[in-house]
Order: sequence, then structure tokens, then C-alpha cells
Amino acid sequence: METECNPMELPNNAGFEEDSDYRDFEGTDVKDMRLEAEAVVNDVLFAVSNMFVSKTLPCAVDVAYINVETRERNRYCLELTEAGLRVVAYDFDQTDDRLQTPYHETVYSLLDSLSPAYREVFGNALLQRLEALKKDSQS
Repeated sequence: METECNPMELPNNAGFEEDSDYRDFEGTDVKDMRLEAEAVVNDVLFAVSNMFVSKTLPCAVDVAYINVETRERNRYCLELTEAGLRVVAYDFDQTDDRLQTPYHETVYSLLDSLSPAYREVFGNALLQRLEALKKDSQS
């Protein structure tokens, strides 16, 4: 059974002793990688054929997996961690430990390296937004 817990909503007296190893985490921003992955998907879905957070591979506080199909119809499974994003398989819901692909700091950089069609669609969308801003500033 999967339960969702926001660590920031725990009471101050959550049962941890003052000298506990957990005190190092006090006040830090704990990221839920599933939420980060959903944000990544929402940000670039318009520029790929299909993209969604894997429901098959396990998500945790420190890792999530995203399936993406480019407009060229190539499928990838991406791993999202604090280190960034990287390709972990060339199909949905798979991981291949033999793959030694580089981490990318952003989804834009990763998709730019994988898909010329993504690059074109994203570039066109950016251009349209810039033109709209220019029109707004002139009126």
C-alpha cells in the first residue's frame, strides 16, 4: 500500500530525539521526485509524442522514472534524481544497468540531445512566446 506523506507536515515532536541523525534534515527542502517528474512532464509534453511518469517502476523521494516517446517515435525511459536526468533504457518502463548515459541538468538539454523534432517544436514555441511578448510591450 502506498501512502503519501509530506515531511514538512509532521509535528515537531515526531518522536525523534534531539541528538538523532535526523536533525540534519530539519529545515531542508525535501523534494518528492514523483512531483518533480510530473512537473517535468507538464513542462515539455507539448513537444514530444508521449510522456508520462512510470507507474511500473518504483518512485521514491530520491528517484522517479519518466517514459518519453519522441516525435521520431523513439522510446526512452528516463531516470530523474538530484543529479539530473538520464536515459536508463530504450523502451518504456525498463532499466538497463549496462547503459552508462550522461546526466543532463535539465529535461530540455536531454531532449535536445535525443530529438531534432523536439528541438524544432520547442524552438518554434519559444519564438511564438517571444513574439507575443513583443506585441504586448508595443501596445
